[in-house]
Amino acid sequence: NFSRVTEFILLGLSDTRELQVLFFTFFFLAYAMVLLGNLFIIVTVRTDPKLSSPMYFLLCNLSFIDICCTSVTSPRMLVDLLSQRKAIAFEDCIAQLFFLHFVGASEMFLLTVMAYDRYTAICKPLHYTAIMSRQVCWVLVFACWAGGFLHSVVQTLLTVQLPFCGPNKIDNYFCDVPPVIRLACTDIYATEWLMASNSGLISLVCFLVLVTSYTFILVTIRVRFTEGHWKALSTCAAHVMVVTLFFVPCIFIYLRPFSTSPSDKHVCVIYTVFSPVMNPLIYTLRNNEVKASMWKL
Repeated sequence: NFSRVTEFILLGLSDTRELQVLFFTFFFLAYAMVLLGNLFIIVTVRTDPKLSSPMYFLLCNLSFIDICCTSVTSPRMLVDLLSQRKAIAFEDCIAQLFFLHFVGASEMFLLTVMAYDRYTAICKPLHYTAIMSRQVCWVLVFACWAGGFLHSVVQTLLTVQLPFCGPNKIDNYFCDVPPVIRLACTDIYATEWLMASNSGLISLVCFLVLVTSYTFILVTIRVRFTEGHWKALSTCAAHVMVVTLFFVPCIFIYLRPFSTSPSDKHVCVIYTVFSPVMNPLIYTLRNNEVKASMWKL
């Protein structure tokens, strides 16, 4: 009700026409890989009875979240790369911001749950089936989505209550909280601290929980090393790669109130494009069971 700005201008990754065409080709192929790769994982897990363990159930949900996460930003980015005027309506910008944080936070929580699943399987193998039952898995997945929704509601409400009456150029290829709130015509000191303590701390705490889980796993494997534990270690190594690609850029972006850099939009590419692309590659090429099921399918 207090906003005079009806649209924002997304400056994108580059204003050079040749680079825009190059970026369009690369990101179109990346988006196609995300859709096809993750859909293939979902179909494979759902159709093969051998892939019914909690790890593959969580992997199936991770693939679905990756599709949602990249679909929030990539289609709009691809259209803007071929457009002369990269304008987005105020309501569309807020909607993109909401869904980005909704699925992004849900993925953070889900990756943490997947680390807990590996910790339970390796450190408490005799109690694994009782601890990670199908009912528990459903509850954990629902909690991930609920947590992501609550986080996104807070971020969105803190943004829409700000007055926007002046500049409307966003130095990014999508609408996100840090660049949007800096266009507000008011003091955003308290708002930036609240948002940093929300998004930044969620990213940092989830990352620390993940690091702690993998530390316990490594200690357990070192004490009692067997062929089965080597397989578990390989699975965890792939998980660590996904975690690093996703969490480190998020911590860099959201745990820095009152600071901005032109390189921020390039860092965003890592967790909005590269991380979803790497997930199907890592979980198929480094997992013999999934590869065998895919060949069978």
